[in-house]
Amino acid sequence: MGTFSALERQSTFDKMAGEPFDLLVIGGGITGAGIALDAVTRGLKVALVEMQDFASGTSSRSTKLVHGGLRYLKQFEIKEVAELGKERAIVYENGPHVTTPEWMLLPFHKGGTFGKLSTSFGLRVYDFLAGVKKQERRTMLSLEETVRKVPIVKKDGLLGGGVYVEYRTDDARLTMEVIKAAVENGAVVTNYAKAAQFIYNESKQVIGADIQDMLTDKMVSVRAKKVVNAAGPWVDDVREIDGSKSEKHLILSKGVHLVFDQSTFPLQQAVYFDTPDKRMVFAIPRDGKTYVGTTDTFYDESRATIKITTEDRAYIMGAIHYMFPDLHITEKDIESGWAGIRPLIHEEGKNPSEISRKDEIWQSDSGLITIAGGKLTGYRKMAETVVGMVVEKLAADGNQQFGPCVTKNTPVSGGDVGGSSRLQQFLYAKNKQAQRLGLNEQQGLKLARMYGSNVDTVFGYLEGNDTSLPPVLYAQLMYAIHHEMAVKPTDFFIRRTGALLFDIVTVMEWKEQVMAEMATIFGWTKDQQKRYAEELQREIVCATTAVEV
Repeated sequence: MGTFSALERQSTFDKMAGEPFDLLVIGGGITGAGIALDAVTRGLKVALVEMQDFASGTSSRSTKLVHGGLRYLKQFEIKEVAELGKERAIVYENGPHVTTPEWMLLPFHKGGTFGKLSTSFGLRVYDFLAGVKKQERRTMLSLEETVRKVPIVKKDGLLGGGVYVEYRTDDARLTMEVIKAAVENGAVVTNYAKAAQFIYNESKQVIGADIQDMLTDKMVSVRAKKVVNAAGPWVDDVREIDGSKSEKHLILSKGVHLVFDQSTFPLQQAVYFDTPDKRMVFAIPRDGKTYVGTTDTFYDESRATIKITTEDRAYIMGAIHYMFPDLHITEKDIESGWAGIRPLIHEEGKNPSEISRKDEIWQSDSGLITIAGGKLTGYRKMAETVVGMVVEKLAADGNQQFGPCVTKNTPVSGGDVGGSSRLQQFLYAKNKQAQRLGLNEQQGLKLARMYGSNVDTVFGYLEGNDTSLPPVLYAQLMYAIHHEMAVKPTDFFIRRTGALLFDIVTVMEWKEQVMAEMATIFGWTKDQQKRYAEELQREIVCATTAVEV
């Protein structure tokens, strides 16, 4: 079992430089994480590097749903619907603590995109193609039943609704659990490590990369028989390093979500609704908040810092007022928000919503394998395809034979709870344990749901807290540093806990104490403390103003 402590990053770099690998993965989002897990569980020696923090790109800024692919049915992409539906079930079973069934209401209005017959038929076909469990199949609602579900929904022209199941997830936590599973199986993984240039043999085939530690500027050479580029929005940059960027390239689409407190946006039922311009938008309740999104516009600005503009905010507020006209909320009620970018494969003449979310795999003359596009839901299947190609090429080169994919039945880290059928039993037991340790029911459930079968390790940090931090926050911080390679305050508040998006009050109240504790643990200089504090403050401003700054 590998180590995944932020205090062991230096030894991780030394290990990467000291031994050859079968596979080097560039990119620590959900796609790269899935590839690393698939490869290492087949027996390959695997290294993974991420230029920023894990899941810091698209994989922490999605709508946070493991989609079954309903939108593809509208575009008649039947195969996509069937495959994503099956993959959604696998993702859920392998990590039920981090993926939750979410009943979604699809209201239909006179003159709207969906009618009663088309909605009923479409959802029935969707249930069939996606292999939806019997107890989760669609239900059609009358006008009165729809209003009872969502009293604030637009009643003018309302005809009824359809209810179907999506799966809500914490995208960043899902990515972390997949990466940790890869590490637990022997992968060597680090964040803040950039592939600066490739290493080639005499036949001009890529055999590794020079990796730069973005925190220390140290450079190490990592040798690998095969290299996969899974850098998400940055895949074209990596291809340019290889000199292999071609006519096939990415186009980026920006998606924005806004978060409201339930006291101002009282939504207990998730809603998927169409807007005046015929796009579809989600409004989803989560942990006392309601978040709404997303926009879908072409984007060609900074990929590291994506800002919410006045236009983005106005679009979502307009969609809210259109579907929930009795809800008298204003921009002042926005509590936080986030913006992310989707790496799509360019299709001439199409707008962002029309471009397919399908993945594609490209191989350059040097042997660099690039995976582009795709969806969060399909990460495991994409990984199976990519690693299958890697294994075939290794065998063709005269290397050892590796086994088949086993991730269909491989729990992610924290997922050893006995499957979805035993999750509630697990949560009950861990909540009782938490209460014996001095936590209340809400705190116990929160930790058990967030960390799954790893929660005992988190509980272990509840004692020995000699700081001013609340016990739960302290335990989460210690776990993030020692077991999830959290290096900076932004890593902790955004991608390890999601607090910056859904619990901004806690961030504002405890950010100074968290930074002080991290400074002590890591031995930061005054300059480092100042730099990380400024970085966190920029993220807070972007999230809390939900407007361009």
